[in-house]
Amino acid sequence: MKGKSIKVDYLARVEGEGGLQVKIRGDEVKEAKLNIFEPPRFFEAFLRGRKFTEAPDITARICGICPIAYMMSSCHAMEMACGVKVEGPLRDLRRLIYCGEWIESHGLHIYMLHAPDFLGYEDAIGMAKDYPDVVKRGLKLKKIGNDLMILMGGREIHPINIRVGGFYKVPNKKELQKMVEPLKWARDASLETVKWVSTFDFPDFERDYEFVSVSHESEYPIDEGGIASNKGIDIGVEQFLDYFEEHHVKHSTSLQASVKGRGSYMTGPMARYSLNFNKLSKISKEAAKEAGLSKTCNNPFKSIIVRAVETLYACDEALRIIASCEMPDQPYIEIEPQEGVGHGATEAPRGTLYHRYQIDKNGIIKDARIIPPTSQNQSSVEEDLTEFVSKNLNLSHDELTWKCEQAVRNYDPCISCSCHFLKLTIDRE
Repeated sequence: MKGKSIKVDYLARVEGEGGLQVKIRGDEVKEAKLNIFEPPRFFEAFLRGRKFTEAPDITARICGICPIAYMMSSCHAMEMACGVKVEGPLRDLRRLIYCGEWIESHGLHIYMLHAPDFLGYEDAIGMAKDYPDVVKRGLKLKKIGNDLMILMGGREIHPINIRVGGFYKVPNKKELQKMVEPLKWARDASLETVKWVSTFDFPDFERDYEFVSVSHESEYPIDEGGIASNKGIDIGVEQFLDYFEEHHVKHSTSLQASVKGRGSYMTGPMARYSLNFNKLSKISKEAAKEAGLSKTCNNPFKSIIVRAVETLYACDEALRIIASCEMPDQPYIEIEPQEGVGHGATEAPRGTLYHRYQIDKNGIIKDARIIPPTSQNQSSVEEDLTEFVSKNLNLSHDELTWKCEQAVRNYDPCISCSCHFLKLTIDRE
């Protein structure tokens, strides 16, 4: 067979710049690589020597789309190190601002980054010419998520109102009530989104994933819990590094994570959904069933439906919290530092985000460890590509390239969290 090469300078419609390489020899896929070349960003390094109270604001700068995830994981870890548990209304309000992040991030991915794949457009601008009302709906949905983050966090990009122990200040009940009508609209729009994306044409492709997510006994996982998988893991967050490890690969400067002794795993919407379907709200479960989803989802191309279901849940959950939450007497719990190690894991829209910190008796950070969802999913992305390409060698050059890019976007990778530039190459011989 004559040699063939497909090259794309950058992987479009992901957060950050990246790409992949697939090598095919005859009718066999030799390798599939998500090549990540990460310039040093030094976040873990320059956290050392800083006060424990600075971690939320510093780590928020890792990602402009998911700052709440970084802030909350760092807060939980620091509070564990100091022997403090934030509960009651403050815990509810933390979950509320996290709902805002889910709404804006999922809305962005579904409408701007992922839907064009299914409808045959290069980007959302092209899609808007034929689907103007749909794109406007997506933009308004994202704005409502941003507005909730502004109300609770002071601004939507790198919020300034979150601190270890709670918030610097909290809105009053009247201010929260102003979000009710917009969130009701968003809930209706999210329901329409579930119906809309369920009509897309999905490749017939499934894999037997090990799903991993934060797990809570009574809540759909967002801001707190242990760690669970569908293959037997059920641990406290402090045991994370006993079960998961990171390693270097030659083609990437970004670390890849795996389950010790087993290999790759998937974190993110499909994992949360498949492990916690029964904890979704009633309207979310009904919408999922009507969209054709079962209680588990193993087709990564259908992750866009799962994201829409989670957006619906986040709107419904935000309304529930506003209706039931009592306002705290104080916006935060005063925390005195003590020597210790703390672990925190929350659910960023893309998946589990783990933080570990060691602090001394004065609250100075001695060591920091951050494992973002993209690095945890990288091996799973590569395995998806290998198997998908193996089953679709009959596709044309252009169509296979498109589907490979789409397979990466299924994960909504936030490459900017861990890397900056990558090229896409498919090499055939």
